[in-house]
Amino acid sequence: MGRAQIVAGLSLLLAGCGSTGRIVVGSKNFTEQVVLGEIVAQQLERAGMKVDRKLNLGGTLLAHQALVAGQIDLYPEYTGTALTAILKLPVSRDAAEVENRVRQEYRARWKIEWLSSLGFNNTFAMVIDNGFETLSQAAGRKQGWKLGVGYEFLTRPDGLPGLLETYHLPLAGTPLSMDLGLLYQALKQKRVDMVAGNATDGLIAAMGLTALRDDKSYFPPYEAALAVRGAALKSRPALRAALDGLSGKISTVAMRKMNYQVDGQHHAVRDVARDFLDGK
Repeated sequence: MGRAQIVAGLSLLLAGCGSTGRIVVGSKNFTEQVVLGEIVAQQLERAGMKVDRKLNLGGTLLAHQALVAGQIDLYPEYTGTALTAILKLPVSRDAAEVENRVRQEYRARWKIEWLSSLGFNNTFAMVIDNGFETLSQAAGRKQGWKLGVGYEFLTRPDGLPGLLETYHLPLAGTPLSMDLGLLYQALKQKRVDMVAGNATDGLIAAMGLTALRDDKSYFPPYEAALAVRGAALKSRPALRAALDGLSGKISTVAMRKMNYQVDGQHHAVRDVARDFLDGK
């Protein structure tokens, strides 16, 4: 079989994924994403839909590619990530402007619908284990910071390069890149003394750490929302209504609590999602 036939066959296979009557819910590969994916899956199941889970897929670009290819029907994403890492557009710090631009571009480029915010803004947070309160104060430390980051943060246009340009943070050597789930452990073990986490990470408060205030407003908004294939919404009229039932329902406090229940208290993701939906 020739290459063209193989590609055509794969295209037909992917096109058929959405015709099985099952909604395929995806997520990226960190706790918050898996929790959100499970909440969405259970929400749809409560509405009488059949769901396949493809959670913990990988990083931003892998999840996005799976959505565009039709391997999944939807996954949670963040406005600032979509704007800079996926659309490759200039950073903006106007939340409404970012959301509108992302919604327009996703629909025009890929026929993907960007739904309303789930209710929280998960911006990056530079986290330490001592007394500074702002990034500007941290930049004034004479001793360089031993920095720990997730793999994407090193190259993202809203990540490390712009952060260093904005604050001129002194670094001690090359930043140590690692899985996001290992950052706070590395901080407590003093392998690093600053990490690039997220504002909704439950372990920040639980471990007595400090999220430095972004006093120069470097990081853009990262409002969490669902990116959904337009074809999936069109073929299943009940899908949008079920998903809209989650819009605005997940607060920063609620998300941080759920992340801690998984990461700090080792509760099962399925149970955490169920308890949230029961109390929604």
